[in-house]
Amino acid sequence: MQTRISKQPRRGAPGRLRIIGGEWRSRRLPVPDGPGLRPTPDRVRETLFNWLQPVIQGARCLDLFAGSGALGFEAASRGGSRVVMVERDVRIAAHLKTQVEALGTDRIQVMARDGLAYLAACDESFDLVFLDPPYGKGLLPDCLAHLSRPGLLRPGARLYLEQALSEPETELPAGWTVLRETRAGEVFGRLVAA
Repeated sequence: MQTRISKQPRRGAPGRLRIIGGEWRSRRLPVPDGPGLRPTPDRVRETLFNWLQPVIQGARCLDLFAGSGALGFEAASRGGSRVVMVERDVRIAAHLKTQVEALGTDRIQVMARDGLAYLAACDESFDLVFLDPPYGKGLLPDCLAHLSRPGLLRPGARLYLEQALSEPETELPAGWTVLRETRAGEVFGRLVAA
């Protein structure tokens, strides 16, 4: 079954994603049609990447619930040296691979896998991790438990946690610190130092 690409904006997942800054600034990428797919809003991404500006250059990044790829594409555009996008839906993952090919980059790897299964088997370490799981599924605590095991996060690692404003705030592992918070519409985001 072929992934349908939205040509007209629709509520919850605009038809196009705009990369805000960096190498591909203002580039617009189509967003696939998928249940619950909701790109991180431009305003939230702009705020987040302003916070990450001092650490993004050369960073190894993980976009665990890639969806539209908004966070991963933005990270690569702004100088991330390696971006791993993990997306469970094989049709959406195939769409992301097409977008990577269109950008002509080898710094982004797309994996069609379940996010928690990926973390359980991961043997790579990251400087930046973007956690924007489907809302209401309670996935953040399990993600943080996996990421708190030695070896997955490099010294000085930063994590971006996004959840619905209506959800209870996810508790952080011991020793992790909230550096910044943002709220926009129904989105609650936190930048965390691990």
